[in-house]
Amino acid sequence: MTSTAKGTFDVEMVPAGSEMDGAVSRFELTKHFHGDLEGSGVGIMFSSGEPQAGTAGYVAIEVVTGGVGGRTGTFALQQFGTMYGGVQRLHYEIVPGSGSGELAGITGTVSLTIDGDGSHHYELDYQLPT
Repeated sequence: MTSTAKGTFDVEMVPAGSEMDGAVSRFELTKHFHGDLEGSGVGIMFSSGEPQAGTAGYVAIEVVTGGVGGRTGTFALQQFGTMYGGVQRLHYEIVPGSGSGELAGITGTVSLTIDGDGSHHYELDYQLPT
């Protein structure tokens, strides 16, 4: 059975240098989740392209520690994002096999929205083993 967790999150991204002779930028990220998912995440993002021109892409992995659905533990989130002509596409899911503690076996996907005021919202559709 699929459950849905909704809420907000705060994110901080800190530049952490570049890779491949400057063609790829590296960032360290920290998130704090509020709502149905309570916890924090840390991760690494790599990006390339020209985001100021509306054309870029990134990949990221983050590990979330917290609780959802009455259970606690950790799991990893994988992100794949592109922007072309100013239009963004994002694929965001729980890494299979990454759950631990009471969240072992968790699977699912995440949808994100950002309001005009800059506030970030998540919707996590997930499954947990019984």
